[in-house]
Amino acid sequence: MENPSSNVTCLGLDLALDGPNKTKIEEEDPCSGIEQWIGSNPNPCVSMKKLLVLDLNGLLADIVFPPAGYKPDIVIGRKAIFKRPFCEDFLKFCFQNFQVGIWSSRKQNNVERITEFLLGDLKSKLLFCWDMSYCATTTVGSLENRYKYVVFKDLKKLWEKHDPKLPWKNGDYNVTNTVLLDDSPYKALLNPPYTAIFPHSYNHQNKTDTSLGSGGDLRLYLEKLVEAENVQEFIKKNPFGQEAITEASESWEFYREAMRTHKYAI
Repeated sequence: MENPSSNVTCLGLDLALDGPNKTKIEEEDPCSGIEQWIGSNPNPCVSMKKLLVLDLNGLLADIVFPPAGYKPDIVIGRKAIFKRPFCEDFLKFCFQNFQVGIWSSRKQNNVERITEFLLGDLKSKLLFCWDMSYCATTTVGSLENRYKYVVFKDLKKLWEKHDPKLPWKNGDYNVTNTVLLDDSPYKALLNPPYTAIFPHSYNHQNKTDTSLGSGGDLRLYLEKLVEAENVQEFIKKNPFGQEAITEASESWEFYREAMRTHKYAI
């Protein structure tokens, strides 16, 4: 596996959509159920570190409009940034045990600055740092905020190496060795099941949060995931955090319609 560049920046690029390295079985209606995927992995790389894809807001920090009575760690793009307790220690753990990338649905400039603040020198170790331009967009306002459109993080963009700058070979990563961490379950709806976990969102008013710390629930979960042979099988047998959105979910019809309208930036 190639070494990542020592100067990873948060780019806003998007490339081709289709790739040859997996077979996809799909019903006539692409939104009528969860897609079934058969991975045809030409480069098993069993000993390779798993790929950990981290969100920013809700996972590593609470990013909100400046609240009265609370002093943020920093203000970026008119938003208050509250770094989550044990964030630095958690990130060191992640880089020691995984290959790490950032994928945020925020704008490029803000992602760049927030990542710089949260990661510091560790930012140079990122394999990639993606912003909202890499997300699949829709014309549907979210359930939480109708002025904020639903977007999806499609992992096949990583697996099929849609950005040639990604520092691995096409096919190195797949459903067996990739995990997305995001506090918004709907953002993973385009992906095969059990390739993401959805920790509960961090709120800066929670002064007893220890999830990222040594012995914290998320940290303990990832320590076990490091040793798992297959990410997808591990997550299926060991659920964590919020439930994934499925056909059984009350919000399924809403997100089913959103999936129908999704498109990729060019």
